[in-house]
Amino acid sequence: MSERLNPERILLVTGMAGAGKSTALNTLEDLGWEVVENLPLSLLDRLLDTPPAEGTSPERRPLALGIDTRTRGFDSEAVLQRVGKLRKKSHQEVAILFLDCAGSELERRYDETRRLHPLALDRPASDGIARERELLAPLRQGAEYLLDTTNLSRNELQHEIRTRFAEERGPDTVLSVMSFGFARGLPRNADLVFDMRFLRNPHWDRELRPMTGLDKAVGDYIVEDPGYEPAISQIEQLLLTLLPRYASEGKAYVTVAFGCTGGRHRSVHVAERVARRLREAGFSPTVAHRDLATAPRDAVEEPKAR
Repeated sequence: MSERLNPERILLVTGMAGAGKSTALNTLEDLGWEVVENLPLSLLDRLLDTPPAEGTSPERRPLALGIDTRTRGFDSEAVLQRVGKLRKKSHQEVAILFLDCAGSELERRYDETRRLHPLALDRPASDGIARERELLAPLRQGAEYLLDTTNLSRNELQHEIRTRFAEERGPDTVLSVMSFGFARGLPRNADLVFDMRFLRNPHWDRELRPMTGLDKAVGDYIVEDPGYEPAISQIEQLLLTLLPRYASEGKAYVTVAFGCTGGRHRSVHVAERVARRLREAGFSPTVAHRDLATAPRDAVEEPKAR
């Protein structure tokens, strides 16, 4: 008799329609996960009792289940109860990934694609988004993983999923260092945010303005600020103190964000410097510059100090 399906871990993928659930599930499938979408949880036991398809690998592949308000018999509280029972009767890790997104961005996505919201087929998308957010609130609260996709492109979302759920990832904390511009909004997934707007601003130097914090001339200009070295050294020391503590507490992902006004000069330079210091200390941060490609504009920069 064939063995029953016995995944090493089970991940319930849910969230707001339009927030990227299909992209997340496709990425997990590319990573080798078994993926099943919109399966009524009442059929989960039957699925787990089903033997693997003939000719497939006998390895215990992790299982991702996509579920949302369109799933037959959907009820957030019932889903949480079903997940709780599954955790008690199985030896696998069972977790929930919730994909969230700001309502304004969801409306923009629906408007761009000309799709109808599944809960507002004859009404504005905003009505369906509000109703869906209400229905999903218990699942959002009970999720082990919360990923806000408001400011993420499709490629960035894929990267986030790979970073968090690739099976080859070891037990160490996944560390990300990023730069951003306050004028374009705070990064929603940052754990620690440091404001670099106290440093002298290269934007007001005509020669440096077209450059970025990756250019040596810009870095030299920022380093000359008398407040630079004392502040950045203390931030580095703080991170070297905090990061091992986060790891010992089991925090799987830490994102450190450095912001300036436009996100092109000061924050970029400091993010690169701090990442180098962390690598020297044995960490392996990935670095991303959210607003590096934006055009420099006087209107978004603070008035030049006199």
